Parts: sequence; C-alpha cells; structure tokens
Amino acid sequence: MSPEQTTRTSKFLSLVLRHQPETAHITLDASGWVHVDELLAGCAKARRSLSRADLAHIVKTNAKKRFEFSADGARIRASQGHSVEVDLNYEPKAPPSILYHGTATRFLESIRAQGLLKMNRHHVHLSAETKMTMQVGARHGKPVLLTILAADMHQAGHPFRLSTNGVWLVEHVPVQFIKFDA
Repeated sequence: MSPEQTTRTSKFLSLVLRHQPETAHITLDASGWVHVDELLAGCAKARRSLSRADLAHIVKTNAKKRFEFSADGARIRASQGHSVEVDLNYEPKAPPSILYHGTATRFLESIRAQGLLKMNRHHVHLSAETKMTMQVGARHGKPVLLTILAADMHQAGHPFRLSTNGVWLVEHVPVQFIKFDA
C-alpha cells in the first residue's frame, strides 16, 4: 500500500468508524466496536476494498494511533473523536498539571467567551505534547496553542479520561482554566 493509499484509506476509516458507519454499510456496537470481517465486507461494498493486512498496516502505522483492535484482534474501533453515539468506557483519570489544545486564531473570540466546547464530538480533545497539537490547530487556520490548567480543573471536579491513543478527553474546558498567552 503506497503512502497516499494509506492516507486515503485511513481518512475513510476515520469517517466510517467515527462519524458515518453507514458509509461502509456497518453498525458500531455501543462501545464503537465492529467485527473486522464486517468492516472489510462493508468497505468492499463501498468500493473501498481493503485486505486484513492493509488494515493491520494502517492501525500500526497511523501517526495519531486513531484505531485499535480488540485484544483478540476480532474487532476494531476508533480510539476517540466520534460524532456518533458511543461509550468508549474510558475510566476517569487524574491528568497531568498542564495539557494543551491546538486551535485556530479565528476561534479565539468564541473560546474566550465560552471556553472550549465539544461541538459535534463527544469530548474536547487535549494533549500532553505540543507538536501534534499545533498541527491540529493548523488544519483550521493560523494555529495557536492554548495551555489548559488540567490539574486545577480536575480538582474543581471536572472528570478527565485518557483514550488508548493518549488523547485526554473532557466534556468542556471553562475559560478560567485556559491560558491564552502560551
């Protein structure tokens, strides 16, 4: 599989496993899982044929580790970022003292007024590192890095969850926990 094919297929899998499973004629279970065989058959129906080896390659090499196999390898799901209703069953966990969120400068006025909102996703995504976070912000315009006072937020009663690919998930980040001058 060429790098371009891998990227295109990874984007298609993100669409199917996070937002529109019907695109590949599949149904996700309550926790976002689908049997690998069902996904492969659905991809073929959607004219996006994919072998099990190609799928394993995408899961293994995806820079953001967006997908995960079940322990027995029979099922697959997206690690986070869903807009469809799923419960990933991540347990609450204490975050590091500081986390980061990448966004575009054009969203700052709204963020200063309302904090970080999950919008059409299940959670606001935060990261312990800055490089990938800035890349995410750059997808939407001139990037800016926001520093989140995660430990303070956690102590104030806001639950955090950590996805299997290292993304911290919260319902909302109130303005008082955001440093805008990072």
